[in-house]
Formats: sequence, structure tokens, C-alpha cells
Amino acid sequence: NTVHRRNNFITLNRGSMHGVTPNMGVITPDGNMVGYVAACSDRYSVVVSLLNMDFSTSGKVVGDEHNYVGSISWSGHSPYRIEMTELSKYADVEVGDEVIGSGASHYFPGGLNIRIGYVDSIRENENHTSYDVVVRLAADLSRLDNVVLIENFDFNEVYNLEESVSSGAYLYGSDAN
Repeated sequence: NTVHRRNNFITLNRGSMHGVTPNMGVITPDGNMVGYVAACSDRYSVVVSLLNMDFSTSGKVVGDEHNYVGSISWSGHSPYRIEMTELSKYADVEVGDEVIGSGASHYFPGGLNIRIGYVDSIRENENHTSYDVVVRLAADLSRLDNVVLIENFDFNEVYNLEESVSSGAYLYGSDAN
């Protein structure tokens, strides 16, 4: 497990022979977001952690009745804090509020309420169009011991469908009766 590099990874001593597959979500036993499985061998797997500049997801503030969603990513600075950008200025957010996964991620599907962390600071972005929020991570990723893997059984179907639309291969309405 690394936490001070630009792109941090975690190696698990479980792999495909234990049922681990790429694209599984990874959380702590108490429900805090860690990352997702990127690759597996028979006995090991590698996780892209939240502390990887290529990792991104979406989050929302618990208690915000409008359920505004912001983009979650790591800037490469502190291994204890990440950033939420593009959060609507209409969001009801205060320092100390809990931030959870939005449920829109392929790795962390809706209904699971995966905790990301807690609002540390809030400021308007430079264009004054949304909030930039610093989030203190709920999990200390430098001290991981055990993790829980989450499999989204719809991952491949949804991903392939989205890719077909993105590439133009899917003809809109062609499946309509």
C-alpha cells in the first residue's frame, strides 16, 4: 500500500482464485470507500486507491435534501484529504457534514451509502458558479488491514452500453418497438 505517490495502489493477497475480479469496489469493513480492483492474478489483485490521481467518482453531502452531486478526486497533496468540485452553490453543505458516494459509480452502486469522508472546508470556485470542497477521508488509507470487496453484477452490461452510445455505435431508438 502506498499513499505518498502520484498514483497510489494497494496490493491484496486475494486474486481470481478467491473470486476477485477487476472492477470490484473496495471498502473498509465499516463502510468507508477505498478504491476499486484494477487487475488480478490468481492469488493477488491490485486496487486503484482514492489516493490515485487517475481515480474519480462522484459524491454527495448527507442531509442535502436536493441531493446535489460533486466530482471527487485527489490532488496529490495530503493522504488524508481529497477534493469535491462542481458541487452546486445551491447545495446545503457545512463543515463537518458527511460525504458519501452518490450511487452513480459503476464500482459503488446506489443504495450502499459508502462513506467517503467529512467536509473540512468550503469555498466558491474561481468562477463563482459552484463550490470546491475539501473532504477529510473517513478511512486512513495508510493503515489499512482488511477490506471488503463489492461486486456490481451489472457493471459490464452498463459499461458496454454506455461505451456503445459514446462511440456512436448504438443507434438511438433502434431497440424501440
